[in-house]
Amino acid sequence: MIEAIAQQPILAALVALVGLGILFGGLLGFAAEKFKVEGDPIVEQLDELLPQTQCGQCGFPGCRPYAESIANGDAINKCPPGGQATINAIANLLDVPAPALDAEHGEEADAKTVAYIREDECIGCTKCIQACPVDAILGAAKLMHTVIADECTGCDLCVEPCPVDCIDMLPVEEGIKEWHWPAPAIPADLIASDRRASA
Repeated sequence: MIEAIAQQPILAALVALVGLGILFGGLLGFAAEKFKVEGDPIVEQLDELLPQTQCGQCGFPGCRPYAESIANGDAINKCPPGGQATINAIANLLDVPAPALDAEHGEEADAKTVAYIREDECIGCTKCIQACPVDAILGAAKLMHTVIADECTGCDLCVEPCPVDCIDMLPVEEGIKEWHWPAPAIPADLIASDRRASA
């Protein structure tokens, strides 16, 4: 068998490749199980509750780092885009009292906004593109820019760097897609079994 393989160089190469594939595949499988790092499930849950604006108003570069900081004991009231509803949801998840929004980080907006570039005034400096954390602005140097409204999170980070002040934050009109029926409040005097049945 070995002599037949030695006389057939292509067959020998195939056997060697298959053998190395099995060996390295086994080593990788073993290493994946041996050195597996479990993610923190509380960080995942916190990140899902945050609004994903990536605006940095909380003092962190995005929502995920802020979720990690909350999991390590940081304050839960630093997110103006999420507002009091997000603070309440995080407090409910962590089973802690819900504080009011920290005014140092900004104020909760009454309505969701989206950036709008007055295109006839845009000089194509690309400073708004560099500032946008979610890549919602299209354009190129010395050409007109525009905002993809469906991608814009309303973080307001593109307004300040604009040298010609041609970006407005306009309220998003709620249509049938955005509207939702508010959940009814559950009376506090329900016993635990009733609460589960009604939910």
